[in-house]
Amino acid sequence: MIDLHLSPEVARAKASGAPLVALESTIITHGMPRPQNIEVARLVEGDIRKAGATPATIAVIEGRLHIGLTGAELEALAQARDVAKLSRADLAVCLARGGTGATTVAATMIAAHLAGIAVFATGGIGGVHRGAEDSFDISADLPELAATPVTVVCAGAKAILDLPKTLEVLETHGVPVIAYGQDNLPAFWSATSDLPAPLRLDNAAQIARAHRLRAALGLPGGQLVANPIPAADEIPVRTLAPLIETALAEASAQGIAGKSVTPFVLHRIFELTEGRSLTANIALVRNNARLGAAIARALSKS
Repeated sequence: MIDLHLSPEVARAKASGAPLVALESTIITHGMPRPQNIEVARLVEGDIRKAGATPATIAVIEGRLHIGLTGAELEALAQARDVAKLSRADLAVCLARGGTGATTVAATMIAAHLAGIAVFATGGIGGVHRGAEDSFDISADLPELAATPVTVVCAGAKAILDLPKTLEVLETHGVPVIAYGQDNLPAFWSATSDLPAPLRLDNAAQIARAHRLRAALGLPGGQLVANPIPAADEIPVRTLAPLIETALAEASAQGIAGKSVTPFVLHRIFELTEGRSLTANIALVRNNARLGAAIARALSKS
């Protein structure tokens, strides 16, 4: 049996049948600089509470899988150095070693499902990296969506990825990709893209019903809800696209490859946008948390 450590708040919510929303922890340890990481973590948890649900930030701490963190645990994780980044391949080893690690989208889905949490809100999912036809670099998030029955709310795949190939892999694996309230897919920092959405739903009740019906049909895996960043906070594609190309070209010229590419490119985009990318990132994460809470509430009533 897995030793799931429920925070007091999550334990109370589960005992009463209150709606829960899972949150990943790599956004705290790897996704944002200090002190914004802890500030945003608190804001996102607060947004979920205000929307009528309970946040459950997931992490491994000293070999225990935590479902929900106390304020002190959240602060300690935000300040910690050299925290492991855990996906499906790493999760069990970290637990076996008694280590501490932050969960990615894939690992958070696994843990949420173990804890009986059906909804997970994040920023953007991983996907197919540019040049994957040579590198075969495809995020473990995509097959996880095909395997684990959790509804994931995001702002699309991260815009530095190959978005058409990411969509193709999701379709091949039978993952429902649902645009929320629009007919094309959002592209993380941008509310729209040139990619038409395979599916569209316009309210949380419909998304919750689709989640229930997938289970009733015996279909494996979850569903991906692509929630556009609010228009007031977005960086339009026409502005962002050349900056992404510049950052990728700089990475190539400097011989940066593999897992080092993404953090380098994200940092350069932060610099090239004069911080607007971080402001947009915060806005979209909070927006996704609010929608996640609405879906969790709808699920708790169905």
